[in-house]
Amino acid sequence: MTETHLFQPSPQEIERRYANTRRAMAEHGLDALIVSGSEYTGFEGAVRYMCGFHILHRYAYVVVPAKGDPVCVFPKEATWVGDHTATFVPEQVKVAHCGEWMAQLCRDHGWRRIGIYGLEYIIPVRDYQALVDAGLDIVNFDVAFDHSRAQKSEEELESVRRSMEINKAGVLAVIQAYQAGKTEAELMGVAEQVFASLGTARNTMDMVLVGPNGSLLPQMVFPSATRKVQDSDGLLYGLEIAGPGGHWVEFSRLLAPGGISKETQRLMDAYAEFHALAKEHMKAGASAEDVHRKCVAPFKGWRMGHVCGHSIGMTMIEHPRIGEGSEFELVENMVCSMHPHVMTEDRTACLYFQETFRVGKDGGEPLSGIPVKYYRGGESSL
Repeated sequence: MTETHLFQPSPQEIERRYANTRRAMAEHGLDALIVSGSEYTGFEGAVRYMCGFHILHRYAYVVVPAKGDPVCVFPKEATWVGDHTATFVPEQVKVAHCGEWMAQLCRDHGWRRIGIYGLEYIIPVRDYQALVDAGLDIVNFDVAFDHSRAQKSEEELESVRRSMEINKAGVLAVIQAYQAGKTEAELMGVAEQVFASLGTARNTMDMVLVGPNGSLLPQMVFPSATRKVQDSDGLLYGLEIAGPGGHWVEFSRLLAPGGISKETQRLMDAYAEFHALAKEHMKAGASAEDVHRKCVAPFKGWRMGHVCGHSIGMTMIEHPRIGEGSEFELVENMVCSMHPHVMTEDRTACLYFQETFRVGKDGGEPLSGIPVKYYRGGESSL
């Protein structure tokens, strides 16, 4: 049995997921919900959440009626791509045109009001067009579905924590492998070796922030296969992964072999305060907007994006955002990635520490357990 199968949800967990989904469907008067997923990094998770299938190539759907059994819909050309034995939904079809097949299914059952998860970013255009041409009342269900699955179960948290251990192992591997003269990509390759060997499959999103003299420039880029790192560099390998259970996490820490600049130290001090405030304020009952406002106070005077974080689960970025205008009330055991991208006014230095928090009754739990600090390379532990 593979580790992926070890993380398959129990019957009780499957029942919980469908009950939460159908509760949201009822609130919006849906006859059925189409959950879409694709191989685009981070967009595979909703299908896996609803049926257990890990998309290897192309795309897939789960059709969830308000009453009755769900059905998995796969493109016929991908019949032999992906492990269909991992799917816990018994009814599966493999068809030439998924959109036309789902449109006909809706007509056959008299379903009119159809929610679509993945309407904004995921569903292929030709399948969406087939549903529109069928005259269905299409409802954007991206936010409602994410809100319905925001609270993680104990089974899910076990998968989340496993993902974090893998993510930390990759970050530590980069730190241990550091040596001036290696390329940026060589160091990233060390992390990827760890990730692949521990069961991430291709569920990784790797990027790097690099800068001179112990600082980081704001642009996130692919690691260079030709540029050789040097001790005066600031290096931050931004690593996001999903382990065998499919739950995404984010974790990164700064690598600065020659030490950090004064501006970076100021940013790091503010980031440490941000983490302390997140631990204090990320508690059940608080609004996402209120958490954002309280936590970003240390960054006054610097430039920052419109959010400081977001809910994260089997889809890499889920609603709600932790930012202005987000009135969602946090619930216990939500998992949120917190990573404000903070930079100087002249954009010559920035900091982007990724951390994943669990929302608790009385405050937030940083799942890595690692404080805000930087490394010089070669450390034996985090």
